Amino acid sequence: MALKRQKGHKALWKKIAWHSIIALFFVTLFMIPSVGRAGGLYIGEFGTPSMGVAGAGAQAAGSDASTSFHNPAGMTRIKGKELMGTGGFIYSTVKFDKDSDTPIDGGNGGDAGGIGPLLGGFYVHSLNDRWKLGANLISISGAILDYDDDWTGRYLNREVTLLTVTFFPTVAYRVNNWLSVGGGPQVMYAKLELKNAAPPPIGNGEVKIDGDDVAYGFGLGALIELSERTRFGIGYQSEIEPDFSGDIKFSGGAVGADAGVDTKITLAQFVRASIYHELNDRWALLGTIGWEDWSAFRDINISTGRGNQKIPRNWDDTYKFAAGVHFRPVEKWLLQLGFAYDTSPVKSKDRTPDMPIDRQIRYATGIQYQWKESLSVGGQFVYADYGDAKIKNDLLRGDYERNDLFFLALNVNWKF
Repeated sequence: MALKRQKGHKALWKKIAWHSIIALFFVTLFMIPSVGRAGGLYIGEFGTPSMGVAGAGAQAAGSDASTSFHNPAGMTRIKGKELMGTGGFIYSTVKFDKDSDTPIDGGNGGDAGGIGPLLGGFYVHSLNDRWKLGANLISISGAILDYDDDWTGRYLNREVTLLTVTFFPTVAYRVNNWLSVGGGPQVMYAKLELKNAAPPPIGNGEVKIDGDDVAYGFGLGALIELSERTRFGIGYQSEIEPDFSGDIKFSGGAVGADAGVDTKITLAQFVRASIYHELNDRWALLGTIGWEDWSAFRDINISTGRGNQKIPRNWDDTYKFAAGVHFRPVEKWLLQLGFAYDTSPVKSKDRTPDMPIDRQIRYATGIQYQWKESLSVGGQFVYADYGDAKIKNDLLRGDYERNDLFFLALNVNWKF
């Protein structure tokens, strides 16, 4: 019995050691895909006006420079040149509540949330009435997760620091008076630093992982203008496969050596369909439905100097539903409200604390003010509830009593 127990503990610690190494890539998946929109592992709050309606109607609105990002085809509605700058921050509150039978002793981890800035730039250039060019630059940086050092999940995740920059040039063409198409390539750079406690087979110190990569994808869109007051938009995002390479540094224990790590991860393709409809000069309704191909995220192949490992993830496709309303009390002011729901991509037995994602619910509000004919300003606020994200496996058990993200941003749009 003692020998059987010893083998069982050895297998458990071996699994923990592997999860310490691969946690970098799970956190990467949580925040990297900044070319995307909210849902699954993607977030999309970059301070654009569509943030004020939780992304509802984003592919159909086509009313300012940010359409070059949400749906490039909408740029054909822009006259002349427009430039939008956005800035704001993310603040998260992430509090784990362990079950009494969780396998590893330790605390709940405190508040693992943090704060980070949001920055975005969006530009549209009119070559003529039919051809438009666009450019988008988006960045997220900051500490995303920071658990207490002695928490029960310390071998899976302690701290993460992140920087991402995405460049998305676009082109649009008006086919006729009711149909426009557009798209462009995407270039994404990401750099992350992860710190975990080193499990006993490695030592009693710390595992520090650094990794970065440049990855490529593309986005496509179409806009159908059914009338002056009604339009329909659709957007497609390709898969992106970052091939991460970096260093694993071991310190504080019996092992003090470094090792390299490398893996390729598939980030899901998705489709968004949106509608924008003006009831009259004051009221407009917006809606979006979407699908993300997260069933393609079945497992991750990890390669290091210590061997290779296939980690099963067993994710499911996710679906998005969003609705919003615009109200213009007077000509210069626009008030916004929105709601969005995204289904959960993962079951409790496959969920990990570096990606505490469940179903997502977003509540949004915003305001836009037309300062003068060539200048408008606005602000948006979003509260995102990521659910209790229950975890129930042989490494960690419990759920999240708080799992919330708060987004606050401002935007300025110039016409010239």
